[in-house]
Amino acid sequence: MDLSLRENSKVSLLVPTSMGVRITPPNGQPVNSSDQFNLYVTSAETNVASVSSYLGLPVKVLTTFVKGSPIAQIIKSNLASRNMTWEGKDVEQGGPWGYRHQFNIADSGVGSRGPCVHNDRAGEVGRTLNVKDFDLERIFAQEGVGIVHLSGLIAALSPETGTFCLELARAAKRNGTRISFDLNHRATFWKNRETELCTIFKEIASISDILVGNEEDFQLCLGIEGPDAGGKDISEKIEGFKGMINRAKKLYPNTAVFATTLREVISTNSHLWGALMSVGDEFKVVEPRPITVLDRIGGGDGFVGGMLYGILSGWDPEKWIQFGWATGVLATTMLTDYGQPTGEDQVWSIWNGNARVKR
Repeated sequence: MDLSLRENSKVSLLVPTSMGVRITPPNGQPVNSSDQFNLYVTSAETNVASVSSYLGLPVKVLTTFVKGSPIAQIIKSNLASRNMTWEGKDVEQGGPWGYRHQFNIADSGVGSRGPCVHNDRAGEVGRTLNVKDFDLERIFAQEGVGIVHLSGLIAALSPETGTFCLELARAAKRNGTRISFDLNHRATFWKNRETELCTIFKEIASISDILVGNEEDFQLCLGIEGPDAGGKDISEKIEGFKGMINRAKKLYPNTAVFATTLREVISTNSHLWGALMSVGDEFKVVEPRPITVLDRIGGGDGFVGGMLYGILSGWDPEKWIQFGWATGVLATTMLTDYGQPTGEDQVWSIWNGNARVKR
């Protein structure tokens, strides 16, 4: 299938997102027994985009901020440090009970105690993202975008953000921008909104060039039957996932790439990590390999980010999944939710299993 990118685009990767911060106790300690916390800027979509931005491609973020908020200033400074530009409206806070940026309260876990995450999204300013606040004609038609990466988290955040993501996808399609859609189902976002969100997700999926999700995402967002029941042998499990993707391909024949990660948790700090990708009529598979995990949050986003970087770089599909696997691993070795690659060589060293000291 043709996945050629629009030439002479000012932006390689565009991501709409709702920015927030994560507070995490040091040394893997649980939240309830900690009195010290580190603060990190975070969002799933900028986790994805960080691979490209750190490796030198132009990345733009579409978001919204709380006017005058010190947290908003931290976020803006962080995005700049990650080589990302942004467009976004500054929204009046509206008093102490008004808008704010989301807080993600999480510990990394350690050993046999798994990570614990508590999302505090009351008053989240990202829910106000509105298509009327952005000039889509300028962004897509005049400046040009290689790939727009959409997330189900943003599409389901509010009725306004659902319309926003849908209009972004339509504008991208009209102007030759490739569309990446990570389904990212969240049950709490979908409660009592299933009919509304299914309609939006299915339309975005129908015009997407790249579809990403796990078994629950494909089932709950698009109504596609999950993996065939298989035994404990990894090859049987992979065949089950191939069956699910083949069913998705029948419903969405114009999509060029389908992808999912494969993870088995041995302990908090020891996982088996793999990936599966379909390109045209071919499957590319990385069978799960042992990895050591410092913090698992953002590993899946790192995979998508590396895969998109490979596509944007014009590589052969075999390298897309390999690079994505390795950038996913990189993200799990960092306390930020996103990997910060120093160069392609570092990523390929991870893929090749070369952890020798570099001097």
